Amino acid sequence: MNEIFVKSLYESVVKENLQLYKNLYETTNVTPKTDNYWKEAGFYNSLSDENKDILMTIIEQTMIDTISNMLGIIDGSSTLKGCSLEPKLLLDSIDTEGELQDSFLEFIEERDSNS
Repeated sequence: MNEIFVKSLYESVVKENLQLYKNLYETTNVTPKTDNYWKEAGFYNSLSDENKDILMTIIEQTMIDTISNMLGIIDGSSTLKGCSLEPKLLLDSIDTEGELQDSFLEFIEERDSNS
């Protein structure tokens, strides 16, 4: 069950959003009414194709690290500053037994070894 959940997290949060970001960076037309964030993100088009790939890899790794940190908090292996609450995640009413972060990192490791 954990494996299905972490694979779905990766597919939904990392892969789908990475493609969304890439499309936004490549297709957003900057006009005077464009949000300042997107005006500043316009530097993407000035990058070489190699540097665009590097930037997307950095963004992907940042998302992976963030998901891993969040799963560590849910699992109880990482703590929140100033918070003594103990979270617990159930998948279909089944305890994940503090293994989500490990399952996610195993999935990422397998994905990397198959690349």
